[in-house]
Amino acid sequence: MIDAKQLEALSQRVDDARSFLHVDSLEEELTALEASMADASFWDDAEKAQGISKRAAAVKDTLAAFQAAVGKLDDMRAALELAAEDEAFAAEADAAAAELATMLDGLEVESWFSGRFDSGDAILSVNPGSGGLEAQDWTEMLYRMYTRYAEHRGWKVTVLDLVPGEGIGLDKATIQIEGKNAYGMLRSESGVHRLVRISPTDAKKRRHTTFAGIEVMPVIADDLEVDLNPADVRVDVYRSSGPGGQCVNTTDSAVRLTHVPTGIVVTCQNEKSQLQNKEAAFRVLRAKLYELEEQKRQAEIDELRGDRMDNSFGSQIRNYVLYPYQLVKDARTDIETGNVDAVLDGDLDDFVIGYHKWLAASAS
Repeated sequence: MIDAKQLEALSQRVDDARSFLHVDSLEEELTALEASMADASFWDDAEKAQGISKRAAAVKDTLAAFQAAVGKLDDMRAALELAAEDEAFAAEADAAAAELATMLDGLEVESWFSGRFDSGDAILSVNPGSGGLEAQDWTEMLYRMYTRYAEHRGWKVTVLDLVPGEGIGLDKATIQIEGKNAYGMLRSESGVHRLVRISPTDAKKRRHTTFAGIEVMPVIADDLEVDLNPADVRVDVYRSSGPGGQCVNTTDSAVRLTHVPTGIVVTCQNEKSQLQNKEAAFRVLRAKLYELEEQKRQAEIDELRGDRMDNSFGSQIRNYVLYPYQLVKDARTDIETGNVDAVLDGDLDDFVIGYHKWLAASAS
């Protein structure tokens, strides 16, 4: 049965959670947000209203999670008091302690995502590196892996750009992922991912090594100032080559934006209308330009994208080995698993959360 020392430790963790979550400040913020939402003119600016509503919901979720932990601590104390007279309550106290520890683990994970964009949505792009057709196939595998991971976490995925490869796989994939802490969580994935396997395209069944790069950027709110002059952007439209459904492949709905001063090119072709593709492409361009501005303001590595490396051997952040043995291993944290199929099906929490634990420990 849980002892007095363990009870004290869990009680301290609850107090610590109140502090690092800034519960008092969140309660004040929620009061202000709800006052704004109650104003008669709240929906005059629909986009701003949606942002406030989304923030209010996130604050409510955090406060509810903290209050649930406080409630579980009270349950555990009550069960311990009863267990002093009736040992049948000892198991109930232990179960409450285990549940509380899990709740606190979740709250501590959430506390890591305090950066400007960490709590918001993300734009994730997969690009093939060296390896030819193999790299295109690997790009499609990674696209599916991150789509599945988002689904596991209950996040919404919107495909912005999906470019088929020559004969196999994908030449590029860009998705927007919407959900609590999506950008903060997925920052861990920026970098080069290396695959080792028997090539399905090699008639001699030889082992191949291939690479793909993951880029993760925050979705930038429209009210955040970004140096983007529409006159500096060349807009080209063309016929989509992606899947997209009826009408997508029969009209010039795909959009390519070229930011002339920087040479940044963004494409979007998965929406049904040219206007929707243009809006989505501008979201990606704003994110890229914001990131570029951050790089200019900082001499060190861009903290929004993570380590920037070539998509080639020696620069990978994670290795996925399918042959001659089965292993996925992160080159930064040394976290590994032999269940490669589960990882490629989106079971990434051990790697994503493990990275942030490692990062937090490295900073302390």
